[in-house]
Amino acid sequence: MNLLKKIIDFYIFSNIHVSLAGFFLTKITLVKFGISDNLVPIFVALSIIVSYNFIRFYEIKNSRLNWFRDWFFSHQKELLVVSILAILGLSYIILFSKFNLKSLIVLAPFALMTFFYVIPLFKVGKLEISFRNFPFIKIFSIAIAWAGIVVLFPLYEAKYTFNFNVYLEFIQRILFVIVILLPFDIRDAKVDSAALKTIPQIFGIVTSKVIGYVLLIVFIGLEFLKKEDSYLDILIILLISMITALFLRFSSPKKTRYYTSFWVELIPVVWFGLMLLFFEN
Repeated sequence: MNLLKKIIDFYIFSNIHVSLAGFFLTKITLVKFGISDNLVPIFVALSIIVSYNFIRFYEIKNSRLNWFRDWFFSHQKELLVVSILAILGLSYIILFSKFNLKSLIVLAPFALMTFFYVIPLFKVGKLEISFRNFPFIKIFSIAIAWAGIVVLFPLYEAKYTFNFNVYLEFIQRILFVIVILLPFDIRDAKVDSAALKTIPQIFGIVTSKVIGYVLLIVFIGLEFLKKEDSYLDILIILLISMITALFLRFSSPKKTRYYTSFWVELIPVVWFGLMLLFFEN
């Protein structure tokens, strides 16, 4: 049992699990727009492993994530190996596949938003100015970055012409990511610095959940605006919204990190599973 826990911890804390979420969010985009045989979901997953492990290292170096420090340093060799393998995988896709290099132009601003979430844009004396230090900006910067990486980037790489449906998908994905981030902010509401001014810190946990439900309603409503959308597409959106709402409903500061870092981040996998289930039948 102890060995199983160690394996699960490494899977989650090495950012392999969140990279899987990125893989499936990208795959969902490509499937919805009729694109197959594409390595971009793997590219996104490997990029998340590299960038998130770097961000974790930076935060620990700057006396943040103290709860994670001991685990990180006791597994730093393994994390280095995982990151190097991810970099090698990215290099292979860029250099030896039919990867559209021009798509990196679209990826760049969203990748920079990810890094500048923790890395300061500039300093004022000892005060570091980064996205995470601005009220409300934290959750929106993460959501916009993720939406750009898993929607706009893969479609541009596939040379898909951006249309009304693409922009609706982008907005929907921003809303979806904000909602699945709320359980994380709710979990950390009592331990996060008050200066962060996260949504639960400002509005309270109950109101934050209501905000999440409203965003999910908008998320569903936007699906009805899409051209050539099938009833199965709408049904899947309804189901995944209900599942997400349930996870939000049961979020609390008392939940363990496994609730958010494993179960909540599993929602994109469930979403893709629903697509396979309905469209295969």
